[in-house]
Amino acid sequence: MTAIIHGDGAIRRPSLYGSSIENTYGGVLSFMRRNYTRELDGVDVVVSGVPLDLATTFRSGARLGPSAVRAASVQLAELHPYPWGFNPFDTLAVTDYGDCWFDGHNPLSIKPAIIEHARTILRSNAKMLTFGGDHFITYPLLIAHAEKYGKPLSLIHFDAHCDTWADDSPDSLNHGTMFYKAVKDGLIDPKTSVQVGIRTWNEDFLGINMLDAAWVHEHGPAAARQRILDIVGERPAYLTFDIDCLDPAFAPGTGTPVPGGLSSAQALSIVRGLEAVNLIGADVVEVAPAYDQSEITAIAAAHIACDLLCLWRQRKVAGK
Repeated sequence: MTAIIHGDGAIRRPSLYGSSIENTYGGVLSFMRRNYTRELDGVDVVVSGVPLDLATTFRSGARLGPSAVRAASVQLAELHPYPWGFNPFDTLAVTDYGDCWFDGHNPLSIKPAIIEHARTILRSNAKMLTFGGDHFITYPLLIAHAEKYGKPLSLIHFDAHCDTWADDSPDSLNHGTMFYKAVKDGLIDPKTSVQVGIRTWNEDFLGINMLDAAWVHEHGPAAARQRILDIVGERPAYLTFDIDCLDPAFAPGTGTPVPGGLSSAQALSIVRGLEAVNLIGADVVEVAPAYDQSEITAIAAAHIACDLLCLWRQRKVAGK
């Protein structure tokens, strides 16, 4: 009989599976109390952080996002997640790898460092769930995922901003141009990609399908879920969730807030309906806790991340 671990399961739990009994207000703050380890054998999903905010165009502070999301996840480790009603870690081996290290004083080294961080994890055949940091991190993550799974990938992109503004500089750090580069590099296929929650203008959205915030408000989460499934199909898909997809009423702690966004209820409903998606990787980015109120932004991000793990659990149980 396996002994029950009381407290600090992130560093004391002997198995990758199961959960420990923790005080929500104390202990080592890995994401959902998963084992802190860089051992990759037998791991289904690796959680890691990329604490970068050098690419922001307005308010900085997202470098503190990974630690904030981990801290906000403590309640999620206490009970079975709603509405799933199961412990995903009974069948899904998830670890917290810690954070990607890069030299913030040498900007040209940052993209290669993130790519190599992702390559190391992906070589193990584990999936990646990554916390930003600003949204630039998705670009090097897509490079590594396209190497692993083949390009072009499909992209499911939740955001207030399309992030397809033109940028032909190979060395720029900009959190508003990553998907322009991803399209031009052939990393993603616009025809089988979709952006959700957009409410900023660009002269050229590069042919990516769009369910802007007004569309979601008018048609509802169920229609949005179905539209995403119709667009993406069974293709390998990468999901990126910029927390500013949510209205500032639900996510004030972010660098570029835009009114008129999705509610947390709408976003969670859409994400929870994506079990049929062949999800090969995901990230949650742009949590900037200095602007947060009562941690509601970090809490929303942690719940979105938990639901992504539950999607992977469901696919593993189904043998997919």
